[in-house]
Amino acid sequence: MLEQERIKNKQKIAIQLIALFVGIVLLVAKFFAYLVTNSNSILTDALESIINVVAGGFGLYSLIIASKPKDEDHPYGHGKIEFISASIEGSLICFAGFTIVFKSIFNMFVPSKIEQLDIGIIIISISGIINFMIGFLAERRGRKTDSLTLVASGKHLKTDAYTTIGILVGLILIKITNIGFLDNIVAALAGAWIIYNGILILKESVAGIMDEADFDLLNKIIETLNQQRASNWIDVHNMRTIKYGDKLHVDCHATLPYYFTIEEAHEEIEKIEACITNVLENSLESFIHVDACMPEFSCKICQKTDCIKRRFPMKEKLTWTLENVVQNKKHGK
Repeated sequence: MLEQERIKNKQKIAIQLIALFVGIVLLVAKFFAYLVTNSNSILTDALESIINVVAGGFGLYSLIIASKPKDEDHPYGHGKIEFISASIEGSLICFAGFTIVFKSIFNMFVPSKIEQLDIGIIIISISGIINFMIGFLAERRGRKTDSLTLVASGKHLKTDAYTTIGILVGLILIKITNIGFLDNIVAALAGAWIIYNGILILKESVAGIMDEADFDLLNKIIETLNQQRASNWIDVHNMRTIKYGDKLHVDCHATLPYYFTIEEAHEEIEKIEACITNVLENSLESFIHVDACMPEFSCKICQKTDCIKRRFPMKEKLTWTLENVVQNKKHGK
């Protein structure tokens, strides 16, 4: 397991390193295109590339830190830094977007002459294709490994590519119509799009920092527990999940027959942990608290047909749902 984690971490760092290197090359190319054309739209793309490089560098650093094993100072590992990295990237993206919109508005009143659009169009087209390819690879790998840093980097690069498409359309229209005013309109629209995507990344990163409940993940776990439910698992409640980068922590309470020995209870807990682990791609750490059943409440929902201590008949089969599993109380009360 540890060897698999090391390999996975190396792959994530390698992808981020490639994204950073490509970002630096494209940054130089885009500023060259801006100097040649004097196009505000191309400057928009170049400014965002600065953010790509800065965010890519911090993202690489955060992945290196996140890959470190747990220690005495960080008993849950170092994965939380990925949320911080994503929040910084989202903030930088928003800053770039606002800068672009401001400069576009300024140039509407103080226009600049656009030249040699052919060269600019070629350079921007190539950079857009490369950005989308690297972004697609980074986001796909990030989602597979639950790395918010890679997901944020991938989204950023893909957003840059989409922005490039819009800019290309504007540049082509300017080339055809010779209306320079369109350059500022296209740049302002691209800036607004960049701000929107920066806000989305910020929202996701803040949710991770604040340990916001992941209801989709909880539903997935609960559905699996329902499907593989053993008769000894009388009740599961007070379930919570926390993410630390690509690590997932799950804790809950499990109600088991009160007459079970410690060894028997431990075996049932291991089965529950295995059930959860089988449906998750994350590295899982779980803490499951064992509650003893209370006959006056538990018997009416208990499906254990061979119970040797049953006092009351079963009245209903309780299906676990998001609404009742997250509650901090035994069911049947």
